[in-house]
Amino acid sequence: MSDSPLRFLRAGPPPPKIVLLPDGLFFSRAVPIAPEATPAEAMQQVELALEGMAPFPLAQLYYGSYWVPGAAHAFVYAAYRRRFTTEQTLAWSDAELVIPASAALFGGQVEPATTVILAAPDGITAVHWEIGAVPSHVVFRGVDPEAAEAERAQVREDLIRELGGSKVVIDLLVAPAPDAGRSDHEVVFRSGDFVSRVTQPALGAMDVRDKGELAAMRAARKRDIVLWRTTLGCAAALLLLALGELALLGGQAWQKVRVAKLNARAPAVADIQQAQELATNIEDLVTKRFLPLEMVTSVVGSNGARKPADLIITRISSNASNGTRGAFNLVLEIQTTDSAQVPVYRNELQKLPECQSVNVEPLPSQGDRSMFRVTVTFKPGALKPQAA
Repeated sequence: MSDSPLRFLRAGPPPPKIVLLPDGLFFSRAVPIAPEATPAEAMQQVELALEGMAPFPLAQLYYGSYWVPGAAHAFVYAAYRRRFTTEQTLAWSDAELVIPASAALFGGQVEPATTVILAAPDGITAVHWEIGAVPSHVVFRGVDPEAAEAERAQVREDLIRELGGSKVVIDLLVAPAPDAGRSDHEVVFRSGDFVSRVTQPALGAMDVRDKGELAAMRAARKRDIVLWRTTLGCAAALLLLALGELALLGGQAWQKVRVAKLNARAPAVADIQQAQELATNIEDLVTKRFLPLEMVTSVVGSNGARKPADLIITRISSNASNGTRGAFNLVLEIQTTDSAQVPVYRNELQKLPECQSVNVEPLPSQGDRSMFRVTVTFKPGALKPQAA
């Protein structure tokens, strides 16, 4: 069955370019580290230890170390620079990591008292963990590439015996090679079923190249990453702007089609509105027309029974000419010699079911007679036309 086409999305970042150097060129030691030391303090202690044990100054050494926070010791390896030719060091310029081959195994998850045997054509390397996550010994024994299997097996047994206390022995038949990691915060090495994961903080100290050159190279790489991400951000912004422009053009085209449809339907809409207005006018004529006789009959009563005898209506008018709302108003001008009858008459009108409101306004008196203007507002549709 073929691999899934999405396998590359789950595989993580591709493996970096890493140079693995022969173990026979390096001497190595375990260096004690003070408890609760920071990575910078651990590196200072490593360099102090190297200055005391190495026969050459640090400036003449290619060196590195492996340490994880909390470990009681770091494992240090170093080699005299003149052991490497100019052609070899030039090949390191584009590599992300340069370490001894055995250092690629340091990130393996192993039990205490475990020894890993790494066989190479020119020799055999044994990496031993006494306890903890940092190796305690790395021993290399050179073997003639033409040596018989029995001789190589004897060298292997001598290494295991020299280290002593190995409860688990793992033989690696091929050199560890970088593999795709789960993220860009680690480097994964694989040799058969053996997997070593080295985190990014530890990688900075493991590289054996000149520390000043490494710092400059890493700064340049960070700058390149920032520039690359900035370029990607600009490209994404330009793409979004282009998509926005296309969306605007599409919106304008859609709006033109919409306006054309609206204009095409305008005559039909106008006809509908005109018909609706006509229907409203007809309804107003039927239900909201001016009914003066019915209004007068309502406020006076049959045969004048509702109006007090002391109140004389001198004038009846309406503001029906002001529109539909005026068709429900009736204005009475009354005079009386007994002003107390006016509130009685107002209360009587307000009790009528067809009456909405009654407003009484005093007018200038004429002699002994008081003048009032009474505005009666009827409820729309409450009055019905009287039969002829």
